[in-house]
Amino acid sequence: MVDQSWVGRVLDPVGPYQVGREKIREFAVAIGDGDPLFHDVDAARAAGHPDLLAPPTFPVCFTMPVIEAFLKDPSFGWDYTRMVHGDQRISFHRPVRAGDELTTVVHVDELRTRAGNHMLTLRCEVSDAAGEPVVTTQSMLVSPAGDDT
Repeated sequence: MVDQSWVGRVLDPVGPYQVGREKIREFAVAIGDGDPLFHDVDAARAAGHPDLLAPPTFPVCFTMPVIEAFLKDPSFGWDYTRMVHGDQRISFHRPVRAGDELTTVVHVDELRTRAGNHMLTLRCEVSDAAGEPVVTTQSMLVSPAGDDT
């Protein structure tokens, strides 16, 4: 059975996550993105940024571990091994950059069952050390409903 009491819950903040230059460079290499703004501090500064910028999908490095910890919590009650990612959206308030200290807060926005599957929508609000918003992610995860519909 889908426990609707989870909808609207806001989980405890997690962080800070230290965004380092090498983390950015390694991620950019892993996704095959050679943009100098992700690799060369001088190029980033010449473009008006205080330090290296992170690629647009970099927030998965610090939001997905927080989401995963929630999904594996026995009190939530879903089988994490049977979940798949259905949708992902990322909205930036400003670029993520080297030197950021980021805190993530997960919001449980929606929980529904459709066509034999449970669908869970989680929103991560990410802020910097000053409490200013940096990025918002929205993830929709799908799990087979099984016998509990």
